[in-house]
Order: sequence, then C-alpha cells, then structure tokens
Amino acid sequence: MDPLTIRLATLADLDEMVQMIERDSMVPFESRSREEHVKSFQELTSHPDNELVVAMFEGRVVGTLQLTFIPGLKSGWRAQVESVRVREDLRNLHIGTRMMEWVIERARQRGCYLLQLTTHAGRKDAQRFYQRLGFQPTHLGMKLYL
Repeated sequence: MDPLTIRLATLADLDEMVQMIERDSMVPFESRSREEHVKSFQELTSHPDNELVVAMFEGRVVGTLQLTFIPGLKSGWRAQVESVRVREDLRNLHIGTRMMEWVIERARQRGCYLLQLTTHAGRKDAQRFYQRLGFQPTHLGMKLYL
C-alpha cells in the first residue's frame, strides 16, 4: 500500500494546512483567528468549483494546495492552482510531483482545457519544478493587494 495519499481536505486537516502555508509564505499577511480560518475553509469547500487538497503521509498533512475551476467565455473551463506547499523537511521526495499529477488528472476529469498557476518570482526552485512538469512561463503574473 502506498504510504502517500492525496485527497480533498477535511476540517480536521485545517490547522496543519494553515501552519504549513504560514511557515512558507513569502508575503506578509495579517494573523487570523482559527474561527476566521474555519469560515474561509467552509466558504471554499462549499463552492463546487473550489477544492482544498492535502497530501497525507503517516497520518500527517505533508502537502496542501487549492484548486479552483474557472469558466471562460472564449475557451471553456480552466483550472487554477494556488498555495502549493510541501513540508520543507520532506521536499525532494516527489510529494509535489504526486500532488501535481493528481491535480492534472482532476482538471482533466472536470473537462478543463488548461491548468495554470503562479509562483513567486523569487522561488527559482519552484519554477524549475513546474517547468519539469511541463508548465511554460507564458504570462507575467501581477497582483494588487487590497
């Protein structure tokens, strides 16, 4: 049996997911209460076009990401991957690859023609990782923090 499983997140996974994202964030953000995180989790997972995903190893969350399905007027559905994280002490064990393979298959199941993501400009290792998986740097991402 494979010791790594990838599945949709449950509320029981929330604390480990938040800790992983906060430890690995490259942008400052305001601290939020657990109640606010629970509310966000419930809002995300109640929408049929949003999925929170976890990679589990030995009963612990070792990776997480958000997958959003976006309808488009011109070309149909696309999938957007956000907040991809793998526990730092377990990187280079192909957990990220397995998570992205899962996401690619999920996007195909939903009829998406495209899977897109952004990564921080300073994350050179992440950029090489995504390119090895076939992602191409075709666009320049920009953000406006409100």
